[in-house]
Amino acid sequence: MTLNGVLVANRGEIALRVVRACRELGIRAVAVYSDADASAAHVRMADDAVHLGRSAASKSYLDEDKVVEAARSAGVDAIHPGYGFLSERPSFAKAVESAGLTFVGPPSSVIATMGDKAAARALARRAGVPVVPGSDEVGSVDEALAAAEEVGYPVLIKASAGGGGRGIRPAGSADELRTVVAEAQREAASAFGSSAVYLERALQGPRHVEVQVLADTHGSVVHCFERECSLQRRRQKILEEAPAPGLDDRLRESLCSAAVDLAREVSYVGAGTVEFLVEGEEFYFIEMNTRIQVEHPITEWITGLDLVAEQLRIAGGAPLSVAQDDVTRRGASIEFRVNAEDPDQDFLPSPGTVEALELPGGPGVRVDTALMAGDVVPPFYDSLVAKLAVWAPTRDQALARGRRALAEYRVDGLPTTIGLHRRLLDHPAVVDGTYDITTLETWLAGGT
Repeated sequence: MTLNGVLVANRGEIALRVVRACRELGIRAVAVYSDADASAAHVRMADDAVHLGRSAASKSYLDEDKVVEAARSAGVDAIHPGYGFLSERPSFAKAVESAGLTFVGPPSSVIATMGDKAAARALARRAGVPVVPGSDEVGSVDEALAAAEEVGYPVLIKASAGGGGRGIRPAGSADELRTVVAEAQREAASAFGSSAVYLERALQGPRHVEVQVLADTHGSVVHCFERECSLQRRRQKILEEAPAPGLDDRLRESLCSAAVDLAREVSYVGAGTVEFLVEGEEFYFIEMNTRIQVEHPITEWITGLDLVAEQLRIAGGAPLSVAQDDVTRRGASIEFRVNAEDPDQDFLPSPGTVEALELPGGPGVRVDTALMAGDVVPPFYDSLVAKLAVWAPTRDQALARGRRALAEYRVDGLPTTIGLHRRLLDHPAVVDGTYDITTLETWLAGGT
């Protein structure tokens, strides 16, 4: 089966990215939009567009029934969810399947399994993939205290249905644990609709390394190497690079093989990312993101693959266009997330009008954005407005290219994180590639 039409159930730069991939493959692309996005670039660029509703995401992009009905009315045969919004909701994938449409991603059952962190850990163990020492679900303070004695302090309390760094509480002692268990359960219930939590040992200064995988419906699974994602604030990624600096070939091969084994174990289909914490020469599975990632451009840079096109081909029933031996890496790539936030005001979201815009260019520079001068960044959605990705033959050259591209990048009318990235590239640990998940927050707090 070849896809004839795809509803792009998202907005902003990722919606535009999918529309462009559809156009190159000769697939009709249909956008959806809220009141706030009536004149947005993804709407202008698509072949057709369907109005979903009011500006609030709950009244438009997050309304599963409206999105499925939009696909029916548009006469498409598939829905691409992008990332965020409905992309990892098993109920939405199930609704798409029940409507007789193709979900561009894994089956709803796989999303449900990998979205349940306790179930995902159990599956990883079956696949022989190392997991961070932890517990099964705990339902009370007493159960949490008993589990913590087994796991060993410090621990993290995590929402079983969580993701994206949310629903996590640290505890360094029994007294702290007593205080935060109920709080973690309430947050989990509010954010994810389930109060289930479990405990995990808190590693000290690990790196966050993830592996991109692709899997088709014919049983083929390949990895597309790894990305370093340790530069985070409040567990939200700021800057990513590929390949991970300082990772030796043995460890890289072990990580990538583990990701493929896990994908096979869960019968994965589509593009996905397996995330690990790396401590010295040891690594541990933490979760799997069952969608395309924000940072997919850097993997595309180093492999030459079009990951979104692969998603669409897989959804249409085609086998992977590459075997594992065909996936090679070349050079180094870095991605800078450009958010409409003010780093000097504790990263306060800063919606507003883009009064002037100058994008960087030249060799090895890619900007994924839906913004143009005069556009309005609305207050209703995520603050990510663009992604600047650079590539060069070596990491040092990629750092230099990143500095040059950031110096060219100008957004007038609202604060962004561009200036933060300019400063960050001069941080010694970033320059020499020795940073970990504590580096950015320590630096922002006034440390080194």
